[in-house]
Amino acid sequence: MLSIIIPVYNEAESLRQLHAEIEATCREHSLAVEVLFVDDGSTDASWQVIRELAARDPRVKGLRFRRNFGKAAALSAGMGLAQGKYLCMMDADLQDDPQEVPKFLARLDEGYDVANGWKRRRHDPWHKVFPSRVFNKMVSWLTGLSLHDHNCGLKCFRREVAGEIRLYGELHRFIPVLAHARGFRVVELEVHHRARQFGHSKYGVRRFLRGFLDLLTVKFLTGFGQRPQHILGACGLLFFSLGGCGLIYLAILWLLTHLPPYLELDPIGNRPLLAYSAASLLLGGQLLSLGFIAELVVAYTGNDRRNYSIADSANLPTPPGPSA
Repeated sequence: MLSIIIPVYNEAESLRQLHAEIEATCREHSLAVEVLFVDDGSTDASWQVIRELAARDPRVKGLRFRRNFGKAAALSAGMGLAQGKYLCMMDADLQDDPQEVPKFLARLDEGYDVANGWKRRRHDPWHKVFPSRVFNKMVSWLTGLSLHDHNCGLKCFRREVAGEIRLYGELHRFIPVLAHARGFRVVELEVHHRARQFGHSKYGVRRFLRGFLDLLTVKFLTGFGQRPQHILGACGLLFFSLGGCGLIYLAILWLLTHLPPYLELDPIGNRPLLAYSAASLLLGGQLLSLGFIAELVVAYTGNDRRNYSIADSANLPTPPGPSA
């Protein structure tokens, strides 16, 4: 069975049409589905429409948040309730075409674990498209997963992927990256992106700043989550070494001015290098100390989540999934 997870925030006008398109696609391709609408604190009639659809179609399920908790929370809640072998995510604004879903499922049947959409031709204003392309290139460069559209709302993946990634904040845009870091195979498919028919976009300019900060978080979690001292300690040693070298240089100058033959040099107390070297030395020591503390936190609290991912087993019981 396929579970389609749809986060909803003030999209009452589009829900009936979206449900009709999903229903038509499933009927055409003989797909067994459940549709999970997660109302993320909508202030319009979205929840009333969801309840109406659920009363008419037993395949429709609805969940309503008390307030707006964000898209990542909505998707995480949907992933926790989904019963299908495959999970599909799409937006509720009708810009994602349900007719694309069978194509995604076909790629998963070929052995891929995550199928991510690529909106090659986007029906969005240029001030959203251009920064998005720059951001996608940056994500590909930093994470090693080369995709054209990391944040496409339409994506499908196996149930095992949902069990091994944790979404919070705004990490939903990095689902392919998080899955790739766990060893899952990711493929990208070009999709038909449609113009928005109702309402307006819920994201503004601040989204890109938050996205960059989230990217740094993902890079740290996927690269150094189990070994924080490798990054903090490396930076600490760099600053500690720079500060130490600066102070050694100044010490040599002080000796040259106080031991024969005496040299006429400016006092080291008048040199900016003294302040910079001392600050660098202190910063390096702080980073090293922070790295040791982070290692202690990982050592004593990180044992509830395994740092590997099992693909299969032979003559062994089914391995348990990782703790959430």
